[in-house]
Amino acid sequence: PEEEISLDDALVLAPDCKIGQRLEISLPPQEFGRIAAQTARQIITQKLKGAEKDVIYEEYRHRVGEIISGTVKRIGKRRTIIVDLGKVEALLPESYLPRGEKPHIGERLQALLLEVRDTDIGGAEVILSRAHANFVKALFEQEVPELADDVIRVEKIVREAGYRTKLAVSSSDNRVDPVGTCVGVRGTRIKNIIREINNEKIDVIPYSEDMVQLLQNALYPLQLQRLKINEKITAVVADDDYPIAIGKKGMNARLISKLLDKEIDFQKLTEYQKLITIHMAELSEADNPKLDEPLKIEGLSSLLVDGLISAGYDTVRKILLVPPKELIEKVPGINYLDLADKILEQNK
Repeated sequence: PEEEISLDDALVLAPDCKIGQRLEISLPPQEFGRIAAQTARQIITQKLKGAEKDVIYEEYRHRVGEIISGTVKRIGKRRTIIVDLGKVEALLPESYLPRGEKPHIGERLQALLLEVRDTDIGGAEVILSRAHANFVKALFEQEVPELADDVIRVEKIVREAGYRTKLAVSSSDNRVDPVGTCVGVRGTRIKNIIREINNEKIDVIPYSEDMVQLLQNALYPLQLQRLKINEKITAVVADDDYPIAIGKKGMNARLISKLLDKEIDFQKLTEYQKLITIHMAELSEADNPKLDEPLKIEGLSSLLVDGLISAGYDTVRKILLVPPKELIEKVPGINYLDLADKILEQNK
């Protein structure tokens, strides 16, 4: 602590001192009491922690979002991995590891520098992650120079760490295929990334601002049979494609929902057809005079409307009462599901 003393007292300690000069006076430890010694130790510790914090911030705060390499030094509390970065030790919490990953002491690893944060005791700590979606994005930036040059851009990336990553990419140059560029010749670029994340699956998808097109890109090569977009998306796929669309434990469906920022309900085609049949039957019994008016279906071509009328189905109720198979046989070119969707939408 700084104190002021008179010039006369100061001259006793340092004969050549002058007014305004700072003097440092060493006191022997025996002159401190126990409490004073503890206080001094706390102050010194705080100063050291503060200096350490400044060093860590200066060294790493500008590198947040980058990939950093280190060596596993030890396993700390709650299975947190302590990684030696050279000048400091970083923390890689178990929750920031993909499921199934268990780094060993002495192992060299790469991770995303997620954040530099203050500690409760006045210091700072570097937090790493290998489970964050941006870790995969940063790996692509290392492997794909076109990303650094802004020719290719990652528009959206979502991840279920240890299972699958999906990233939607675009190109500012029509001559450059964004997907092929990220994958590399014979998959050379993407193979290096897959190897780093222990064979986690990666889907590189052409980005589109159109939600329907982006969904179709995300599902490729699966084909959508029906699609409805309201508060959520109802996507109908062939029965054989349903397990692929959903994925293991629903993970693929969740990833696509995150990619589109929209809840998606995947349905099997046969189940959707059953629901449509039930809804059509319920509507046929409704006490609604509009169902018996001359046929008019919004969104249906006049050619198909004329075909329905010619076949004897000149009201909506008559269509509702006929078996789908019979209607398809009598009206060439009619798509029953498309027709049913329009009728149900028109008569909500």
